[in-house]
Amino acid sequence: MKKNKDNNKVRNNIILFIAFMSLILISYLFNFSIGIKIGDNFMIFARDMVKILPPAFILIGLFDVWVERETIEKNFGKSSGFKRYIYSILLAATTVGGTFVAFPVANALYHKGAKYSSIFTYITAASLVMIPMSIMEASILGLKFTTIRIGVSLPLVVISSILLEKYFEKGEYQLPKAAA
Repeated sequence: MKKNKDNNKVRNNIILFIAFMSLILISYLFNFSIGIKIGDNFMIFARDMVKILPPAFILIGLFDVWVERETIEKNFGKSSGFKRYIYSILLAATTVGGTFVAFPVANALYHKGAKYSSIFTYITAASLVMIPMSIMEASILGLKFTTIRIGVSLPLVVISSILLEKYFEKGEYQLPKAAA
C-alpha cells in the first residue's frame, strides 16, 4: 500500500515538473513575459543549487561518517548543559547554503543524539546568524543594527527552543526513522 502511495507521489511530481517546463517553453515560444521571468528565475535558482548542494551534501556525509555519536551527545545532548546552545549557534553561523543544508545537518544531529532544543536552536540560528549574511547586513544597515538584531534574536531563539523541546517531550514526540 505504501509503495503504491510513493509511486503516485513520484508520478504526480513528474507530471507537475513536465507541466511547469511546458509552461516555460510555451512562454518562450509566444513571448509571454511572466512565464519567461519564471523560467529565468528557475534557471538562476537551479544553477545556484547545483553549485551549493553537491559540496554541502558531501560535507554532510563526511560529518555523518567522521563525527562520532558520543561527540554529538557530549556537546549537543542531554549532558551538555547550556553550551549546547552556544555550539548550535556557532555551527549555524558557519553553515553555508541556508535551510537547504541546515535541515540535513539537523537530521544528522538528531540521529546522533542531539537534544531537540539543540536542533531547534541550530535550525533557527542558521537563518539568523550566517556569517556572510551578517557581514553584508552590517555593511548595508550598519554594525549597530546587526548587533542589536542578533542580540535580541538569539536569546529568543534559545528560549523558544527550550519551550518547544518541553512541548515535544511532554507529547513524547519522536521523529520518524530514516527511510530504508
